[in-house]
Amino acid sequence: MKRATFLLIAVVAVAGVVALTANAKGNMDEKAAPVFGVKLPLGYRDWKLISVAHEEGNLNDLRAILGNEMAIKAYRDKALPFQDGTIIARLSWRYISSEENNKAFGRFQSFVAGPAINVQFMVKDSAKYAETGGWGFAQFKDGKPADEEVHKTCFACHHSAKAHDYLFTHYAP
Repeated sequence: MKRATFLLIAVVAVAGVVALTANAKGNMDEKAAPVFGVKLPLGYRDWKLISVAHEEGNLNDLRAILGNEMAIKAYRDKALPFQDGTIIARLSWRYISSEENNKAFGRFQSFVAGPAINVQFMVKDSAKYAETGGWGFAQFKDGKPADEEVHKTCFACHHSAKAHDYLFTHYAP
């Protein structure tokens, strides 16, 4: 029950942050991420929510997974592999305790999105990214791409999800 309450509050908190930041736009003039050449897509914060996740351990974050229209259609239709042009975004924040919410609940139980960690993208282009399962990867912090070494680790991690076209996230309607 405690874990279910935490996850429900996390989902609501992340959805609120996504809604509050919906007008922020990516800037296609930003530098492309190394290795794959992916840039911040314009309007990615306006994309639809695919799912929400909480990672523990070293990551210890809250995540909103968003998708462009092609991604949403593929998830809803359960169509694998994803079509070229599909883009998945993962927005990540540290999670922090909400004193205001905890007062309302009468106990320590509420967490909300805190400082942003980064945003990551997967871009489907079967020809361009044939060596990495048809996906190009990118990670940005404050609009700046992570270094080449970070990007070289993306596919190795996602390879374990080959049966789901290299995506970990399942659609949560």
